Amino acid sequence: MKKMNTKPRLSFWQIWNMSFGFLGIQFGFALQNANVSRIFETLGAKIDQIPVLWLAAPVTGLIIQPIIGHWSDKTWTRLGRRKPFFLFGAIFASLAIFFMPNSSTWLIAAGTLWIMDASINISMEPFRAFVGDMLPSEQRTLGFSMQSFFIGLGAVAGSALPYVLANWFGIANVPQGDELIPDTVRWSFYIGGVVFFVSVLVTIFSTKEYSHEELANFEKHENAAANVAEMPAAKEIPVGRFVNFGLFFATLAIAIGGLVYFLSLDVQIYILTGIFLLVALMFFAVAGMQRDEKHNGLTEIMTDLMNMPRTMGQLAVVQFFTWLSLFAMWIYTTSAVTAYHYGTTDSASALYNEGANWTGVLFGAYSLFAAMVAFLLPVVAKQISRKMTHLVALIIGGLGLISMYVFKNPDMLLVSMFGVGVAWASILSMPYAMLTGALPAAKMGVYMGIFNFFIVLPQILAASILGSVTKHLFGGEAIYTLVFGGVAMIIAGVLTMIVEDKDDPYQIKKKDCK
Repeated sequence: MKKMNTKPRLSFWQIWNMSFGFLGIQFGFALQNANVSRIFETLGAKIDQIPVLWLAAPVTGLIIQPIIGHWSDKTWTRLGRRKPFFLFGAIFASLAIFFMPNSSTWLIAAGTLWIMDASINISMEPFRAFVGDMLPSEQRTLGFSMQSFFIGLGAVAGSALPYVLANWFGIANVPQGDELIPDTVRWSFYIGGVVFFVSVLVTIFSTKEYSHEELANFEKHENAAANVAEMPAAKEIPVGRFVNFGLFFATLAIAIGGLVYFLSLDVQIYILTGIFLLVALMFFAVAGMQRDEKHNGLTEIMTDLMNMPRTMGQLAVVQFFTWLSLFAMWIYTTSAVTAYHYGTTDSASALYNEGANWTGVLFGAYSLFAAMVAFLLPVVAKQISRKMTHLVALIIGGLGLISMYVFKNPDMLLVSMFGVGVAWASILSMPYAMLTGALPAAKMGVYMGIFNFFIVLPQILAASILGSVTKHLFGGEAIYTLVFGGVAMIIAGVLTMIVEDKDDPYQIKKKDCK
């Protein structure tokens, strides 16, 4: 059989099948985002404790995502390269989803969230690299937009399910008897576990992966055809540079710890001290191993981090503000809507649970809007560039979050969610489409994992400080935290303009026309 030198264009339905697993992944995330804060409150957690309870999940993601990416780059089994991670992540995530609504205390719920989020990340992270593996450059925007579509579809179903079960099927929406969690939430998680597992299996059995050798050959010939130099080999990083970065993060950790102590700030901010000390120790450890000429997965990952492409570093800044905004929304929308729009903070009341269910509908709505515009974004990007598309989308999303303060009628929040949905569709596609063109094929997984640092770090920051900010700066009014999130999203949009997107079809077309 003749050896292919370029990746073949895949049909619409082939791209559909390879992305189908994201339906279940986002179904799980939607259940988590719309209901976990509600579960924490129902089990007795205080509003300023909730961000910290979310913290274990992103910290685990910070550690696990580059490791999974690194392993998936080097894996080849009878099942394939990325697909073993899809499968095992789906198994453990589904089990955790089943267990979550049966938590007896908020501490057990926090532990289950940790396991659930870690497992979801094991499935999800290789899915991003999967698009870079399977699709030629001109189809990657469509590939990530297809993922956005399934993310939106899964999120609609997952977010709105408690509302649907309560209002369409008459399932109890308040705790019954000795139960702590309403049946609507319990059955939503059971259904979500099944959907997660089955949808991932569809992708596993319907899509064939390319081997390492095939991918290397594709990259070589595609670069030659485009007159683009091959990705340079990773440069050896001097030991002193690792030491300097270690000293920087150690100093930062001590400074934050000192501020918390002397200014009597909330002790949960010490979490940042711990995170930065961990990062410092990693740099020091790698410096020691490099000095002793020891090479392992940790040294490879940290060296890749130090050698990240310029485009990736620029996108990292955009991602930081984007996901700071999103995490603020996910944590505080339930509290903001129930208190500001429904006028209650009593988690046992019918009015609170009505507001909490409406939050689920709102989360489903922005996901539905995202699914509706997902296939429009590649068309817009071809006309105005991927950068401009992302800028416009994030500004619309930021204004949507800010408008939640303006609209007092809960029904009008659907307008706010339209803006968030436009942003969400772009967040899930444009940064990754810009990034994959700057990454070497052999390291697509590890760099996708490292890229997620810049999703997880703002989550950690949000979990560490948003409780204090909401309590002390905003007087416990969660609605102002959502306004803060809107401003952060607009800043992210403006910062998109600094990104160098050499692989952008719009820019390539402009050059060809000159």
